[in-house]
Amino acid sequence: MLLKDRILTDKERKNLAILEVIRKNGPISRTDISKITELNIVTVSNYVNHYIKTGLVVEGELDESTGGRKPILVELNPKSGYIVGVGLNMLNMVGVLVDLEINVITEIKRERLPENSEAVVQQMVDLAAEMIEKSEIDKSKIVGAGVGVPGIIDERGRTIRWPQSLGEKDISVCLSIKDTFEKRLNVPTFVENDANAAVLGEKWLGLDRDVKHLVYMFSGVGVGVIINGEIYRGATGAAGELGISSFKASREETWNLAATLGRWSMDLGMTQRAQELIAKGNASVLKDLAGGDVKKIGFKEFVKAVKAKDSLALKVVEEGGLALGKKIAFLVNLLNPEIVVIGGGIEDCGAPLLDAIKTAVKDWAVEEASSQVKIIPSAFGENAVALGVVGIVAREVFAQA
Repeated sequence: MLLKDRILTDKERKNLAILEVIRKNGPISRTDISKITELNIVTVSNYVNHYIKTGLVVEGELDESTGGRKPILVELNPKSGYIVGVGLNMLNMVGVLVDLEINVITEIKRERLPENSEAVVQQMVDLAAEMIEKSEIDKSKIVGAGVGVPGIIDERGRTIRWPQSLGEKDISVCLSIKDTFEKRLNVPTFVENDANAAVLGEKWLGLDRDVKHLVYMFSGVGVGVIINGEIYRGATGAAGELGISSFKASREETWNLAATLGRWSMDLGMTQRAQELIAKGNASVLKDLAGGDVKKIGFKEFVKAVKAKDSLALKVVEEGGLALGKKIAFLVNLLNPEIVVIGGGIEDCGAPLLDAIKTAVKDWAVEEASSQVKIIPSAFGENAVALGVVGIVAREVFAQA
């Protein structure tokens, strides 16, 4: 079971606290670990000595001393274990193999199938297997795998429901992602929603300070939420699906709702909007980027046009940013976060998108919330989901140490 599925024992809490401090601050003395964790020095020493015996932690050079005996520093032994992470993004899938200090040993990126289906799951498994095969590490030291996918996942990772945009019926995938990975890779596998994985990765690996209240805006469709330092999943794990939808509604009705209450496409509908404007005769470099076929304009071409400062693309990205900013303003009022991270792919649009979002949040959120919230792009970009699930597995390994 994942940490989220149970109450941690006292030993697991101490393992997690001590090893996270060593990971973040090592080389570090036992005394400093005691101060940071507020655990007594005898407890810290006993736990650290156990980690040294198992090879998880190693002793390093002596620390500087102000007098008396010099304290011995300890740090994680990164080669004591390795973790595989695979994350699904808007345009591609990313696989990483890392050591326990989250140093990336191997990384592979592949274009994903333009669909949500069992074939995509098989594509992800193939990517993980290829990555392990290509790495030159001791394969027996792989301690686990993490998988980050969009949609609503049942508590055991046995099935997944992919919410669709624009009033289309949701897709249920009954293939067990967890079982499929475990059978192929022969390691324990943990499955997490993409936005939840990304927000955990930002908090655990990216942000410098101890942020307690954090929102991760995963493209236009999902939200990862951390409240009081803990991921918020809701009663059935479905929290964070941004927007309402009904397959009974017409496509037009659903589309009209997208910028307010409804579900969006992952790119905020920006490529469709650009296609419509160009079809009406508006000039844009986008047509050339798509080989003259307006229907072939995709998000990749759209980002290139924004970076080229194409006037039509800049107009569309501003519209998209202002609309998304209104949704984020609602979340800022509701949750009052310290930080909102923009990720999942749309952050590739850069400053034009972020500036529009910030403008809308300032205009639409209450001053008490909007004046202090920071809106920033993801620290990890397209690697955010893969690194987020890696972090989940690492925390599990630490808790069981």
